[in-house]
Parts: sequence; structure tokens; C-alpha cells
Amino acid sequence: MKTAIPLDENKQDVCIVLARTPFFLFRENGTDTIVENPAAQAQSGAGIQAAQFLVDSGVTALITVRCGQNAADVFHAAGMKIYRSVHQTALENLSALEAGALPELTQFHGGFHGAL
Repeated sequence: MKTAIPLDENKQDVCIVLARTPFFLFRENGTDTIVENPAAQAQSGAGIQAAQFLVDSGVTALITVRCGQNAADVFHAAGMKIYRSVHQTALENLSALEAGALPELTQFHGGFHGAL
């Protein structure tokens, strides 16, 4: 399983904005990798671009605070599980996921479309 979490600038805390997060943390087979989000500076469609980047990167599970409907549609089409972040740090959320203590995210917003 390859898991992704959007990260704030400090590269430790979960970013509340999925589409324009500056970084993603990937965990696969116990190895963590931090990569820049190529959709962070997109003029439009950042949610779909970020979602497609995660799908193309082979992510099978996402931990996030919230998610727009368009991105969720991309994730669902790819069979990706979406979990709701319940802790501030990425590592706490990863531990909670491994313990089976993270709920699935089931409510998605309509998107902010540049309103942030």
C-alpha cells in the first residue's frame, strides 16, 4: 500500500488544503518520501491535477482533512481509499491508519475555485 498525506511548509503537519498543499508525504513499505505538489501553483483545476498526480504516483490510500468532490471523483475512479485526518502531524495519522483508527472521509465539498 502506498499512502499519501498533504503536508504544510514545515513538512510535518497535515495541510488542510489538499489541492494546493506545498508537499505530499508518500509512505510505501515503511519508507517515507516527501515530494513537491506539482499542482500547487496551478491557475485552475488544482484539485483534479493534484488528484491525478497522486493516482499516477500509485497512491492507494490518502489521509486528508478535507477533499473536493472533483478530486474525490478521481480518487474513487482509481479505487483509492480516502481517510480523514484526525491528528495534526502526518506521522500521528500514519500510526492511526496502521492501527485501524482513522475513519474514512465520506463528505466532500464543492471546491473553493480560487476562494482561499
